[in-house]
Amino acid sequence: MTDPHRRLRNALDALDVAFAPLASDAITFGGCTHCYADSDLAALEGPVDQVPDDLISSVAAKSVGHWDDFPALYRRMTPRIVRLLVTDQLHVNHGLIASRLVTAGWHDWPVPQRDALERVWHAWWRSTLHEHPGSAYITGVLETIAVSTGTLAPWLTIWAGTRTEAADRHLDDALDDWLFETQLTNLRLGFYDELDATAELVPWLLSLGAARIGATRFFEVERISLGQAMPHHS
Repeated sequence: MTDPHRRLRNALDALDVAFAPLASDAITFGGCTHCYADSDLAALEGPVDQVPDDLISSVAAKSVGHWDDFPALYRRMTPRIVRLLVTDQLHVNHGLIASRLVTAGWHDWPVPQRDALERVWHAWWRSTLHEHPGSAYITGVLETIAVSTGTLAPWLTIWAGTRTEAADRHLDDALDDWLFETQLTNLRLGFYDELDATAELVPWLLSLGAARIGATRFFEVERISLGQAMPHHS
């Protein structure tokens, strides 16, 4: 079986192939001339592999209104954005990238492109679960893939079935986040808080049981499930 990190590299290469027709064709994009120089816009209109990394990072984060055709631009840059993201070279909020992809309408892209991106999400998730601490924080990866796909369910199922020390240590880290100052009582993911995480996380954590998440944490999750606020821990 191919190791998770090799699968991720292969998935990223396949993503490049799926988007190759878009990446090589020159195209005209209108953009905000206050934020971008003519040379920046010219670079974005040329071959995607020649666009500087810092410009890719800027495009990944800028609001939709900076572009005359945001969906087309974001779709064209997606392989570069995603590769920088999953290799921890894109210093942009994970939830923001997921929200931007949703706004770009990636669910309506041609099947080969959509499937290639989904394969990257699966490979990235499994790769992350198999290495701790790894290059990316577990909650950031989960937020990206869950918000972009609109659900936590398949990713939580994979996590539950990954019985490795790394996966369990990631679970400990995530619980530290989710239970801090009762965040789990109303946890929403995405830059615009578009995904209700509590609704899926609470029953999932309960299904893992006290043996896996610890008796104290299990009790706290139970209290949340019953609509009770957890006591504040100093």
